[in-house]
Amino acid sequence: MYHCKKMLRKKGINRRIMAQGIKILYEGGVGELEEKKSRFIATTLPISSQEEALEFIEKTKKQYWDARHNCYAYVLGDHHEIQRFSDDGEPGGTAGKPMLDVLLGENIHNMVVVVTRYFGGTLLGTGGLVRAYSGAVKEGLANSVIIEKQQGRQLLLQTNYSDLGKVQYLLMNNSIPILSEDYGADVCFEVLVPLESEKNITELLVDGTNGRIEIIQSDILDFSVHKKEVLLL
Repeated sequence: MYHCKKMLRKKGINRRIMAQGIKILYEGGVGELEEKKSRFIATTLPISSQEEALEFIEKTKKQYWDARHNCYAYVLGDHHEIQRFSDDGEPGGTAGKPMLDVLLGENIHNMVVVVTRYFGGTLLGTGGLVRAYSGAVKEGLANSVIIEKQQGRQLLLQTNYSDLGKVQYLLMNNSIPILSEDYGADVCFEVLVPLESEKNITELLVDGTNGRIEIIQSDILDFSVHKKEVLLL
């Protein structure tokens, strides 16, 4: 098993442990809608601190310097511990709070959104503003990449060539991501198993090889799968 252990040490994988099963923004985007000739442009960005949020808000205000309003909302923390919003001159409760409500309703974490309004000459009223700002945020999210962060156990597997086909079948059949593999005297796999499936997958591998496979537990990692690609977070 020494050969497989060397694979792990060479990887230098992040050992942070974070919350499981939460939605986060992976890539920001821009969405737009028009309401009675007023343009509402929503720009989103993933963040990890309030400083990043405020820097993005100021950058967006400079980009759209000629707009009537640049309203914002952002959330931080695995349990939305930090929540901030601004109406930026719109009537109180018609912009920032509805924007924040969309983020909370979608249960998305660690992101900021700025909605820029170019006034079209017609007052929208309280209800119209709430719908417009909420709708713009939804458009922005629709053009962003949202992923679900999970926790998984990194396992090192060592198997002989006679059991290789069975091990590969079990991993593929249970959608277990293979992070790396090495073929020498034996075959070594570095895999990532969702925590809730770890016991079951381990039992399947042991039973499927009549106990011949060697398994070493390693780190708990945050990950997601996007377009069949494993993302270590």
